[in-house]
Amino acid sequence: MNKKIGLLLLFCLLAFCACANTQERDESRVAKVYYISNTETRVEMREYEMRTAGMENNVDELLEQLALMPAKLEYKAPLSMGFSLLEYELEDGRLYLNMDENYKTLKTATEVLVRAALVRTLTQVEGVSYVSITVNGETLYDNLGNAVGMMSADQFIDNAGKEINNYVKVRLKLYFANEEGNALVATNRTLAYVSTNIPLEKLVVEQLILGPDMNVVPVYPTINPDTKVLGITVRDGICYVNLDETFLTQIYNVSADAVIYSIVNSLIELNNVNKVQISVNGETGIVYRETYSLTTVFERNLDIITTLEVE
Repeated sequence: MNKKIGLLLLFCLLAFCACANTQERDESRVAKVYYISNTETRVEMREYEMRTAGMENNVDELLEQLALMPAKLEYKAPLSMGFSLLEYELEDGRLYLNMDENYKTLKTATEVLVRAALVRTLTQVEGVSYVSITVNGETLYDNLGNAVGMMSADQFIDNAGKEINNYVKVRLKLYFANEEGNALVATNRTLAYVSTNIPLEKLVVEQLILGPDMNVVPVYPTINPDTKVLGITVRDGICYVNLDETFLTQIYNVSADAVIYSIVNSLIELNNVNKVQISVNGETGIVYRETYSLTTVFERNLDIITTLEVE
């Protein structure tokens, strides 16, 4: 009797383990791969379990998935839409994709969808923060003639399954450093992003972290490019910016004034912001570079701005 019960319990245990193994999935290896709907009006997401490890291997694997058409043709793979990826390059957290000339034949709305799918998929790779697309090695321009430049996933947030033909265009005034690093130059940047769910305040700071295109304008970055935005809120005209500790590590030859006021002046260009307070990991009891207490609520500083404005 006891032997039979023991065998029955063993059988049940083995059956349970087998069932658990069939259902088990390593969530840390699951990526979201974005495709284009057959109507070319939205992006669609499918989960995919990665097989490889390492940044370059992950990029190769996801590019392979982005080019793989489904057997049932229920959606379109973005890298199988009449153009070819010629090559790619990884450098300092930025992924450069170089397409062939056929990329220019995509319809305007479709091209934005392709960008959204590529950027949202590939920036999931650890170590890849931004994606840039060129055509035969040349800068990609949108339908308004603006350089597209580096793109982060935030520019295409929460668009899966939603119509995005009427994507948002926004023109930002961003302040970057002059060559000496002791003053700021105003630059204008026009962006297309497909959702208004990302606050403009966050978009401004993310673009400052991304830095200028120094091949286009003679200005220089101010903020460590590895800085992460932990949160941004606006209350009563004050914009509260919470950055991670990387912000405190300065890698560029720019003054503390230039760093602080590149953020402050850029944000105050927005209609709803009059003042700015910066924190690091939620803490304001920090003196930035032995110069600025982060308990300060900063106002616009016009004295640090040069007269040159670069388009």
